[in-house]
Amino acid sequence: MEQKEKAIKNIAVFVCGMDEEYPFQIIQGINQFAREHSINVSYFAAFGGIVKSSSFDAGEYSIFKLPDLSLFDGALLMTNTFSNPEVRDSLIERVKKAGIPSVIFECKDHETFHDISINNYSVMKKLVEHLIKVHGARVFHYISGPFANPEATARYKAFRDALSENGIEFDEEKRLYPGFFRSYDGIKAIEDFEKSGLDLPDAFVCANDSMALTAMSKLQDMGYRIPEDVIVTGFDNILNARNSCPTLTTVKRPLYYSGEKSCETLYALINGEERQRSVDLESEPVFAESCGCGGEDAESIRDFKRDMYLRLTRTYTSVHMLNRVIAELAGAENITECVGVIRNMLGEIECEDFDLCLVSNWETTYDTTTDKEHAPDYPEKMTAPLIWKNGEGRSVEVFESRRLRPEPLTTGGNISYFIPLHFGQRILGYYIMTNTDFPITSIHCHTIAMSIGNAIESISKLNVRDPLCGIYNRNGFNHNAGYIFRDCVMNETELSVLFIDMDGLKSINDTYGHKEGDAALKDLADAIHSSCRSVDVCGRIGGDEFIVLGKGTGFADQFEARIMSKLEKKEQEQNRPYRLSASVGSITIIPKETDTLLDLIQRADGVMYEVKKRKKHVRTRLQRG
Repeated sequence: MEQKEKAIKNIAVFVCGMDEEYPFQIIQGINQFAREHSINVSYFAAFGGIVKSSSFDAGEYSIFKLPDLSLFDGALLMTNTFSNPEVRDSLIERVKKAGIPSVIFECKDHETFHDISINNYSVMKKLVEHLIKVHGARVFHYISGPFANPEATARYKAFRDALSENGIEFDEEKRLYPGFFRSYDGIKAIEDFEKSGLDLPDAFVCANDSMALTAMSKLQDMGYRIPEDVIVTGFDNILNARNSCPTLTTVKRPLYYSGEKSCETLYALINGEERQRSVDLESEPVFAESCGCGGEDAESIRDFKRDMYLRLTRTYTSVHMLNRVIAELAGAENITECVGVIRNMLGEIECEDFDLCLVSNWETTYDTTTDKEHAPDYPEKMTAPLIWKNGEGRSVEVFESRRLRPEPLTTGGNISYFIPLHFGQRILGYYIMTNTDFPITSIHCHTIAMSIGNAIESISKLNVRDPLCGIYNRNGFNHNAGYIFRDCVMNETELSVLFIDMDGLKSINDTYGHKEGDAALKDLADAIHSSCRSVDVCGRIGGDEFIVLGKGTGFADQFEARIMSKLEKKEQEQNRPYRLSASVGSITIIPKETDTLLDLIQRADGVMYEVKKRKKHVRTRLQRG
């Protein structure tokens, strides 16, 4: 019993956009407390919302579906970093259902959770009132965060209330730019303002520093002086804000402490201790040069130069490394080569604990997703082609996805980051970095994840696509045909199986050479593929043998008519010295549970063989006649 009480505690943390300074500061506070108390922390981290692609975001957000929350002692929810409210709400419901102690950031809407909040409203209101009363600002432009985010909503409400209480009207339709807390939003907001033809406002008030800094830089590029021509303010007091030119008027928040406090609260709850349900932390405005105030002194010039030199050196080094990794991953033709590139990279970034975890059927994931709106769940089985520990690599052929790791941790105080690997919405797996700050200190962590995902997708594509004809090979056909077959069995729908064999390939190869034979095969494959609908599956399963699966009444006859027409057209267009033709055998059936796809293919093959025999018989009679 004593041993059970001393068991290592495991907590899950959910976060988006770890490369931003807000989550970075909080994560540092969480990690410090966790290490001091031997708590294992697992971060499930996505980078959704950075591109306008629901397919890409579905792949990113899949990582939140991975953990079995019943295996964790508690959870920290940084759902205020999520830009997608559906993903946020879905995760919150999962955590509630798990019934584990949980602490949520910046949200008081859920009685079942404890919460840690920093007062966004009062401090933003103070900042805006300062601009009005001290600097005489009357015309404002506002660059917001996503309104699905409670912090963004609170800051905007404070902004509007400060204006209203001082008798200032705000043209929301023209003077509001809806951003997403990303640096690039600041640039886009100023470009949007420039196109609008509006007069320059007295102040651009931004919902965070990342947007404020790029907005300020863009305005300076356009020739505006800050603050002489226009004021710019931010929110967060990040490093670059403290060292920008001019220094940025902003808000200082106790982010590190909020992370430490959240982990301390959760640890107490896990151990059965009582804690205050809501903790509200105060923040303070920092009036600096960008509004016309002296503000706090920037860091000493010597410290600033040293810091910038180190950051630039690390950036140049990591960019060169990243370019090389991307190029090498793009050239990898199999998983062994891909793993080799990753191993070399790990040495350069000084990561001693890394797991590459792929879905068990990753080799046949190419183009298999049928749900265009949501990524599928992780399968029950995973494989780990690379487990890297202290300079030594090994692999695990299969492990259960609910275990998360191919090899369990045996000690406490470990900090692990689970990063999704996907191509679009197709789940490929994830990688785990443990006991390294690379995921939160490098801006390249996500780029590496995307590059690994692209490389694995490319390798899987090679594994399921025929390199000559571009359509599915036997592996790809077998995997994808299963979806259609099972659907027809379940819904009692007619299924047509067509077996196609090219006529006279040996004669073409012998007479005109194999290059011409390959060209003829490619033309036939093109005719087959273009005769299929988007819901059909076709593949090359042998030298001159192809299969097509299609569902619905009359499909076989319609397909044969289309392909014969296309072959005739190709023959007319290319004027070959031989006839491009094929023999087609088909069967149409409503498959039953007792049927197998292999049996149906063999039956279609038998029909095709009879067709070919009849063709040969007719040719023989014509030659004799």
